[in-house]
Amino acid sequence: MAKDSLHTAQLIPRRLPVGRLGVSVVAELVDLIVTGRLKEGDLLPPEGPLSEHFGVSRTVLRESVKRLEEKGLVTVSQGRGTQVRAPGYWNMLDPVVLSALIDNDESLGVLDELTVVRASLEAAMAGAVARSHSADELRRLENALTAMRESESETDSFRQADVIFHYAVMEISGNRLAENIAKHIYKRAVESSRYQGINPPDAVAVTLKEHAAIVKAIARNDAAAAEEAMHSHIHGSWERRRLPSHAPRPRDRKRGQKRQ
Repeated sequence: MAKDSLHTAQLIPRRLPVGRLGVSVVAELVDLIVTGRLKEGDLLPPEGPLSEHFGVSRTVLRESVKRLEEKGLVTVSQGRGTQVRAPGYWNMLDPVVLSALIDNDESLGVLDELTVVRASLEAAMAGAVARSHSADELRRLENALTAMRESESETDSFRQADVIFHYAVMEISGNRLAENIAKHIYKRAVESSRYQGINPPDAVAVTLKEHAAIVKAIARNDAAAAEEAMHSHIHGSWERRRLPSHAPRPRDRKRGQKRQ
């Protein structure tokens, strides 16, 4: 076995849960790759030693490597073996990959990036809703905002009402691709204690004010204002609750402002 493969084998844990071994193998390898313990260009050990190491059949190991390849984490080439790919090739919307990225996001850098993507998508969708919506759709948003106000004293209910509000904007926008991506990353993010962070005492009041600004901009068909209100809300709420042990990354300019 090559020297780099021996090093890789030492990183891989031998103990795996008894059930669903293939899922466990994939999860362990994904975790090693996204945390950088297996780096771009590293080779996995050959199939035989690796299947023995995990205590699974070659068939299970082969299927597990195939799953990694489908997620863009590795490339398999005849005569070369299985090699770890650069992060730019990873399918970061894959549930296993995204979960591993968020769960191991000690610096909060991944959640910073997620916030940028989410804010851009949801701002565009809010603008689309402002440009075109029915009376019933506007009423749906107003009702969602009312539900948030009525649950402001109950943390879990308020968070659920907040999610419902954002989902309503996404669905009314009619942008199915943006909706799918935004829902996917938002759903996984809100399951993370790091993303929930620590809210300041006035968080609920500020959040309600920001949501009201979004609804008002949509009601008067002001797409630019709706986009700005949603973009500022998502960035602002993340910066407010971001864990204090990690200083927020400064935003270098306001949305729409040109660089000098």
